[in-house]
Amino acid sequence: MNTEHKSDEKEVPAPEVVVESTAAVVGAPVGQKDGGHRGGRDRRRGGDRRRGGDKGQRGGERRSEFAQKLIGIRRVARVMAGGRRFNFSVCIVIGDKKGRVGVGLGKAADTALAIEKATRAAKRRMISLGLTKNRSIPHNIEAKYCASVIEIRPSPGRGLVAGSSVRTVLDLGGVSDVTAKILSRSHNPINNARAAMKALEKIAKSGVQKDVGEK
Repeated sequence: MNTEHKSDEKEVPAPEVVVESTAAVVGAPVGQKDGGHRGGRDRRRGGDRRRGGDKGQRGGERRSEFAQKLIGIRRVARVMAGGRRFNFSVCIVIGDKKGRVGVGLGKAADTALAIEKATRAAKRRMISLGLTKNRSIPHNIEAKYCASVIEIRPSPGRGLVAGSSVRTVLDLGGVSDVTAKILSRSHNPINNARAAMKALEKIAKSGVQKDVGEK
């Protein structure tokens, strides 16, 4: 009998020890660990949001610097010994609508790469215009590029009156109160845009850039 009581005494504390250990584990230590993990997750989320916010701000700055518009895209085939090779030709007009505008052409096997090349080319060939106080041109200008002939005249109070890709160039350049006339029969948007740029080069600023309101 004594042995049986002893065995019972040994069996009784066993569950108590287990309960105490589980209570200890479920109590403060686990809660502290969970709190630490939650805090870590919150911090990580906050860090991700901050990083995302920084990227968004940087991307926003780059996008807001220049507005761009695609005026021409075509697939070009080149015949080689092994067959045809296809590339994409893209023409883009970029400008800040404050007196700076540029036209660029890019060619690549991928459309995204061609757009990137065209954007870089447009930034390299960007010009700064010498506009009047009401963002018009000081006098009549005319230019010819290949088969495209364009004339741009100042017209106070009429806004921007132009068509084809010439309107895109003038709009992104911040030109207003002008009337543009395509004197040729060419319907090539790239040549028309190049002719507009050639005409605007006659009123381009030289030296340090000034405010658009200044002559």
